[in-house]
Amino acid sequence: MKFKTALFDFDGVIVDTEPIYDIFWNEAGERYGTGIDNFAAVIKGTTLPYIMEKYFSDRTEEFRRMVINESTEYESTMPLPAMPGSLEFLHLLKKNGVQMGLVTSSDNAKVERAFKLHHLENIFDTVVTADRITKGKPDPMCYLLAADDLGVSPADCLVFEDSFAGIQAGTAAGMRVIGLSTTNPEESLKDKVYEVIPNFEKVTFEDYLKW
Repeated sequence: MKFKTALFDFDGVIVDTEPIYDIFWNEAGERYGTGIDNFAAVIKGTTLPYIMEKYFSDRTEEFRRMVINESTEYESTMPLPAMPGSLEFLHLLKKNGVQMGLVTSSDNAKVERAFKLHHLENIFDTVVTADRITKGKPDPMCYLLAADDLGVSPADCLVFEDSFAGIQAGTAAGMRVIGLSTTNPEESLKDKVYEVIPNFEKVTFEDYLKW
């Protein structure tokens, strides 16, 4: 039996960084005068270039550079706690010979830091970060690129996502999406994904086969 390829988002799926990001971006959104309530929720799952283009295109180059520097600096030191059960689940799939990819809006530097921290260097068969794409989620480019890297058809991929932008990207790529209610409530995800799970704590290999 050939297993489906597992493609994982990073923030809010493997690492529990969303609450930490929320604090930074909500505060920054106010400080930068975006006039948007709960700015962190609005930009969730999108890349930095997208945020710049959509919300700061009317600002000076200097201002935009400051925003990029501040968020990059914050990312280089922020804690990256693992999501409950995520590391165990990755090792479980690896042990059973499932092909895996990481597909994230984060950049290389942050992903490399997390890999070292959680000893994930040899887990993924491909990694697609913001540095490799020109169109971020909700565009399907990142997921299609991962499938292409691994030589599998999108229909043979299973995506694990928490953000609406990510779920949209996986769906648009023609993949089956399992939603994690780590960032958004289960109710809001139900009609958008194949199944909703709270995290990976109780997920077995049998569950994976069923999906």
